[in-house]
Amino acid sequence: MPTEKISLNNLTAAPGSHRNRKRLGRGPGSGTGKTSGKGNKGSKARAGHHGPGGGKPHFEGGQMPMTRRIPKRGFTNPFRVSYQVVGLADIAAMSGEITPETLAAAGIIRARRPAKLLANGELTGPVTVRGLKVSAGAKAKIEAAGGKVEE
Repeated sequence: MPTEKISLNNLTAAPGSHRNRKRLGRGPGSGTGKTSGKGNKGSKARAGHHGPGGGKPHFEGGQMPMTRRIPKRGFTNPFRVSYQVVGLADIAAMSGEITPETLAAAGIIRARRPAKLLANGELTGPVTVRGLKVSAGAKAKIEAAGGKVEE
């Protein structure tokens, strides 16, 4: 008998691997009516807190929680721009014009995020760098190799 190729339209779960969900609070005949299987009163019957060993995140039994007793310092700048780092060694094999698009096509950076060219490595031939941030050391090395930088 030929085996059928597995694809999305013929996938099925193994028999018995899925149980029906427990429908709580559906009358006395269901077995999970009235108190919905939680018993009578107590912390384990309450909404939002499930007794000892599990409950509200960060709740420490009434003790001042760590998130409140540790001093808060510093500030996160929401406008900070983080650059992807590209070294001269990464573009040494490339020639001609270096742009964010050519770097993304070569798999050196991810597209749509700013990049900065740093001076680690050496260049063999002249290149034209366009549309990238360039460090002073990298600019000097590019110009020494006969290339140019256009920001």
